[in-house]
Amino acid sequence: MTSTAQAPQSGARTAQPEHLGHVIFIAAAAAMGGFLFGYDSSVINGAVEAIRTKYDIGSAALAQVIAVALIGCAVGAATAGRIADRIGRIRVMQIAALLFVVSAVGSALPFSLWDFAFWRIVGGFAIGMASVIGPAYIAEVAPPAYRGRLGSFQQAAIVVGIAVSQLVNWGLLNAAGGNQRGHLMGLEAWQVMLGVMVVPAVLYGMLSFAIPESPRFLLSVGKRERAKEILAEVEGKDVDMDARVAEIEHAMKSEHKSTFKDLLGGGFFFKPIVWIGIGLSVFQQFVGINVAFYYSSTLWQSVGVDPTDSFFYSFTTSIINIIGTVIAMIFVDRVGRKPLALIGSVGMAVGLALEAWAFSYHLVDGKLPSTQGWVALIAAHVFVLFFALSWGVVVWVFLGEMFPNKIRAAALGVAASAQWIANWAITASFPSLADWNLSGTYIIYTVFAALSIPFVLKFVKETKGKTLEEMG
Repeated sequence: MTSTAQAPQSGARTAQPEHLGHVIFIAAAAAMGGFLFGYDSSVINGAVEAIRTKYDIGSAALAQVIAVALIGCAVGAATAGRIADRIGRIRVMQIAALLFVVSAVGSALPFSLWDFAFWRIVGGFAIGMASVIGPAYIAEVAPPAYRGRLGSFQQAAIVVGIAVSQLVNWGLLNAAGGNQRGHLMGLEAWQVMLGVMVVPAVLYGMLSFAIPESPRFLLSVGKRERAKEILAEVEGKDVDMDARVAEIEHAMKSEHKSTFKDLLGGGFFFKPIVWIGIGLSVFQQFVGINVAFYYSSTLWQSVGVDPTDSFFYSFTTSIINIIGTVIAMIFVDRVGRKPLALIGSVGMAVGLALEAWAFSYHLVDGKLPSTQGWVALIAAHVFVLFFALSWGVVVWVFLGEMFPNKIRAAALGVAASAQWIANWAITASFPSLADWNLSGTYIIYTVFAALSIPFVLKFVKETKGKTLEEMG
C-alpha cells in the first residue's frame, strides 16, 4: 500500500512555498491517528490499579485485560492495508476514528470485566489501523523532497499522545483527590480518564473530512482528474501533471506484490534477512519499554510512591520520551542507524541494571530506601531516554529500508507482527513477574538490552545513505 514511486525528474521534487503550509496541515491531520495510537496505548496506565480493586482480580487476569488490546492491534495492522486499497485511505481513517470513539465510551462505561476487555480489543483494532494508515497516507501525499520530515510526524504524534494521556490522567487524579476510584462527573476517576479519549477521536474524524484522498488510491480506481487536482495542491501547479501521473502509474504497475511465500528460504524456514528484522522487533519490545507506559504508575506505587506522584512521574517519563525521539529524528541521518542502536543498547542496559539493583532492596515502611528510590527514578528516565533516541525510532527506519524490494512489504508485515506478539508477551507477563520478583524482572530486561549489542554488531547492516534499490 505504501508508495514506491520513483523520484520525479523535474519540479515535482519540491513543493512550492505557498503549498507547503497546506501539505503540513494534511500530514498533521493524518498523524492525529498516531496521536490516538499513543494516547490509547498508554491511557490504561491510569486505570490499572482501579481495575484490579473494582473487579477484585489477581495479577494474571489483570495482565490479560491490559494486554488483550494488542490482539486487536495485530488484527487491525494486518487488515488496514487491504481495506485501504479497497475503500480508500480516508475511509479507513474515519473507521479508525469511529472505533476509537466507541472504544473510549465502552471502556469508560463497562458492565463487567469481560465487556471492558472487548472494548479494549476494539480500541486495539483502531490502534492497529492507525499505525498503518497514517505513515502510508503521508508517504503517498507528501512531495518527495519533504517525505522524510513529514513522515516523522507520525512518530512525533505517538510520543506526544503518550505524554498528553499521562498529563490528563495526572490532572484527573488530582481532581479526584488522588484516588483512581474517586468520583468525578458521576463516574469513577479511571472511567473519566478512559472516556476523555472521545475528544481527540472526534477531532481525528473531523480532520479526515478536511484532507484529500491519496492520489495513488484515486489513480488505482481510475479517478485521474481528481488525482491531478490533489497533486497540484501538494506539489504545485508548475509540475507537469500528465508526466507525474504517468510516473506514479508506471511505478504501480511495476510493483511486485510480495507474499509470505517470497520470505521462505534458507535453513531456518525464513530467509536470514527476515530473521534479522524479526530480531530487531523482538529486542525492541523485550527490553520492557511498554512496562514504562502501561504499568509505570502501578510500578511506582508498588515501591511506596504516592499515587499522585506516581502519575506525575509517568508524565515526566513521557516528556523524556519526546525529547529522546526528537534527538533520534535529528541524528538518525547524520550519525547513522547502527551507531544510534548501539548507543541506545548500552544506555538501556545501564538504566535497567540500576533499576534492578534499586528494586532488589527491601521496602522500609512500604517504601524503597531514599537512595535506592532516587536511583530507581533516575534510572527509569535514563532507560526511556536511551530507548527513545535509538530503538524507538531506528527499528522502524531499519525495517523500512533493510529488506530487498521484492520482499519488502511481506517482510515488514512479518516483522511488525513479531513486534505486536513480543509487546503482548511483555505486557501480559509483567504483573505476574513483578509479584514473583521485581528486581529479577528488570534483570531479565537488562539481559535482553545487553544481548541486543552483539546482535546489532554481528547481524545488522547500516542502511544510511543507501537507496532502497541497493538493498537488493
